[in-house]
Amino acid sequence: MSTAAVIPGPGAPGGGLAALLADLNERLDLLVGEVARPTSVSLGDVTHLERTIRRLEGIKLALIAKADRQDTHKRTGDSGTSSWLNGATRSGGGAAARQVDLAKALDETLPRTKEALGLGEVSTEAASVINSTMRKLPESLTDVERDSIETTLVRDAKTLDPARLRKQARLALAAAEKSAEEVAAHQEAELVDEETRAYQQAHLTLHNRGDGTTQGRFTVPTGVAETLRKVLHSMTAPRRDHYKSEGNTTAEGNTIAEDRGRGDGAGGRSSVDGAGRGAAFGLDGRGDESSDGLAGANTSRNSDWDRLDWAQKRGRAFVDLLEHLDTERLHGKVAATVVVTLSLEQALGAARAAELSELTGVAAGPSVGAANTDTGHQHSTATARRLACNAGILPVVLGGASLPLDVGRQDRFFTEAQRVALAAIYDECAAANCDRPYSWSELHHEDPWATGGRTDLDRAVPLCGYHHRLIHDSRVPHRITSGDAGRKTVLFGARC
Repeated sequence: MSTAAVIPGPGAPGGGLAALLADLNERLDLLVGEVARPTSVSLGDVTHLERTIRRLEGIKLALIAKADRQDTHKRTGDSGTSSWLNGATRSGGGAAARQVDLAKALDETLPRTKEALGLGEVSTEAASVINSTMRKLPESLTDVERDSIETTLVRDAKTLDPARLRKQARLALAAAEKSAEEVAAHQEAELVDEETRAYQQAHLTLHNRGDGTTQGRFTVPTGVAETLRKVLHSMTAPRRDHYKSEGNTTAEGNTIAEDRGRGDGAGGRSSVDGAGRGAAFGLDGRGDESSDGLAGANTSRNSDWDRLDWAQKRGRAFVDLLEHLDTERLHGKVAATVVVTLSLEQALGAARAAELSELTGVAAGPSVGAANTDTGHQHSTATARRLACNAGILPVVLGGASLPLDVGRQDRFFTEAQRVALAAIYDECAAANCDRPYSWSELHHEDPWATGGRTDLDRAVPLCGYHHRLIHDSRVPHRITSGDAGRKTVLFGARC
């Protein structure tokens, strides 16, 4: 006599969904065993698993929406679906509320996003971005226009990570065939609203722990945090001086002078001026801070630098930053500068841009919208103009006379002017899928200097230290492609 597994029907005790989930868990046990076997892993394996996880998350959200429609929480005495879900998942009240919110939106107003999530084509993070974007759209849009926008967002979500999707989503009105001015105005309004709320939420707490240390927590607008992050990166990033005229790294990425490992934030360099205030991090303005008399200035303080993790290194750098708040003296002028890129119309404002347009006969573009930074953060035009009131204006003129962008063969190293210009194009390492910030990059010669390559802007490829070493490894194949605005992408290994 043979036996066969029978899945109980919906009406049977423990049947229906419970039985299917039990069967799924048994199959997951098999999957765990398969992963434990000594077999090779392919990119396709991870991609397939990610798609499956997304589908399961879609099913979970559909189940949550169903529970909300049925007021399931009342059976257990919970105050609402979020409380009920938190009790079931222990995910935390905030996380549970966000899941319920997304579940209801997918069920009621986002059919295309729900379908894509159910197929595993988009992630829940991307679905949340789409949900937030759709809620902020003008009420005057028609159903057809809203559908067109959602369709476009879902398409973008299939190829963009959530951070890039969020930026692209600020231009959502373009999918409804709105004018450039309307799209820019909507983008500006979103950014201003976000910045206003961020400023209102800013806070700082400091607690003296009584052992010589103080613990603190802070919340600040992201644009400000990115400025701090970039300064700390510039003080701790290894091998980042290669673009200086007196740099220590060759154009091919080979380090000439090794970091001394003291953790002062300038590749291990430090000097102390007569007043005892810091010319730390090489801030004495002499350009060459390799004096033997100063070599051991901070050795006792940072002799353990090589054993620190990055959080500890940045903590040390933060201490030094607070002790030397004069950022004009930070080592590496460009590395500690946040580059904000605006169009001429954004910089001038609508009225002056219109006057210039009348004089030149060239149509003026939108005077508001996002102002991009080399950290990847976007400011509203209003904030960018405010920041410009207290900062110098450095024009990014590609090929213009004001900046020596094409230095030909006479210089082996890329200049700071070229690095600033490239910040208008890149906010991350040019390697595919690498999110290390541009401010931490090294400029690679697409045509090697040793074989006659020129130190020209259009031949510069910003790469983080890891990918710069990798591109010079003859064992690893790579391919460089060019996209919009001359932005280059480097593909390695199987990707190329």
